[in-house]
Amino acid sequence: MSTPAGGAPNTEPLPEVSDWWTTAVSRIRPGEILLRGYPVEQLIGQVSFADMIWLMVRGDLPTRAQSQLLEAALVAGVDHGPQAPSIAAARMAATCGLGLNSVMATGVNLLGDVHGGAGQQCMQLLADLTQRAGEDGDLDRAAEDLVAAYRSERRHVPGFGHRFHPHDPRRDPLLDHVDRAAGNGDVPGRALRAGTALERALAKGRRPVPMNIDGATAIVYSELGFAPEMGRGLFVLSRSVGILAHGWEEKTAGTRIKGPIPRRLLPSYDGSAPRDLRREDPSSQRCP
Repeated sequence: MSTPAGGAPNTEPLPEVSDWWTTAVSRIRPGEILLRGYPVEQLIGQVSFADMIWLMVRGDLPTRAQSQLLEAALVAGVDHGPQAPSIAAARMAATCGLGLNSVMATGVNLLGDVHGGAGQQCMQLLADLTQRAGEDGDLDRAAEDLVAAYRSERRHVPGFGHRFHPHDPRRDPLLDHVDRAAGNGDVPGRALRAGTALERALAKGRRPVPMNIDGATAIVYSELGFAPEMGRGLFVLSRSVGILAHGWEEKTAGTRIKGPIPRRLLPSYDGSAPRDLRREDPSSQRCP
């Protein structure tokens, strides 16, 4: 009940607000937790975490083949050591006394378009390549044209090449999983064919540029029907495990305020040479 300016209380009922949030993801009531319609007590101990991710974001439980592919991609992207800026930043945050939630947020928040975004970009590229080739078109020719366009613009093809690994050890097992699933009819196989066509085009007449983890997981997530932006979200989920492990390790080590380079090293300086500040005596500038 409210009292409008000027007088008598307003006895009209308040408008219904239960639809302020409308969701198909969950229903929470006293003594009840439904997740996509399933009682949580039936899910606990019966489905894997990968299955749970699929259920929550897709609306139903995956098939066995879908679950295995999703889990393989999530496992593959978990960690890449302190060489990865997201991991290094999380470890530095831990040495600054932050709580574990802030440590993890520090690492996750570094996953943007440059570091962490190549998988999403590659998923979009695979979709564009497939569309360009058409249903029964020549993927190899389309891939060669696309690579030529990228090179003419001096652009990097996302999902290929690695600054650390001549051959990314995560590529082959992931693509083998997809190949088996495609052979069994569990996934279409179109993204796999597009990705390997790109790899062949990048190697044609030059030193090969093999697929990296971003390209391999882009194929997996594309074959599973995820949108490109969701592919990045899944990578963040995966890498969060590594961020948690590294953050906790650094936090329990007790190190304080560890910077990005060892203390004995000093960053290069290319500014002005040392100079003195010379200012006139304020008393000499008094009005006569």
